[in-house]
Amino acid sequence: MRTDELGVLVVEDDSTDVLMIRRAFKKSHLLNPLHVVDNGDAAVDYLAGRPPYDDRTQHPLPALILLDLKLPRRSGLEVLEWLRSQPGLRRIPVVMLTSSMESTDVRRAYDLGCNSYLVKPVSFEGLLDAVKALGVYWLLLNRRPDTEVA
Repeated sequence: MRTDELGVLVVEDDSTDVLMIRRAFKKSHLLNPLHVVDNGDAAVDYLAGRPPYDDRTQHPLPALILLDLKLPRRSGLEVLEWLRSQPGLRRIPVVMLTSSMESTDVRRAYDLGCNSYLVKPVSFEGLLDAVKALGVYWLLLNRRPDTEVA
């Protein structure tokens, strides 16, 4: 599978942050399709393949999830807890991308199985550096379970 076929699910309710993430992906020359949902319930529906996300050609399972912590309807931690309880989905890498620096949030996210916890950079240049690093590691270097030979 080509890396530009590996989609990224961005779970973020702040439209400015979504715009900045899209811009950072484009400026980093990462061609991975970004799929965006703006609340925790929509994230669960997307990942579960429930309407309106039931067409997997339009809404494929992501190779990586960028998950905000503070979301409407269902928090990022609740989404993560649900995801890790789903046998067919629990191995999808999840990077918490949030503004919370609270140590309780960091510990809870790791306890629930996040793969990485990043505090949203204040500047666009910081976000650009973070997106480049995410792209290289999670989308190029990291070996995904779906590519392993049984």
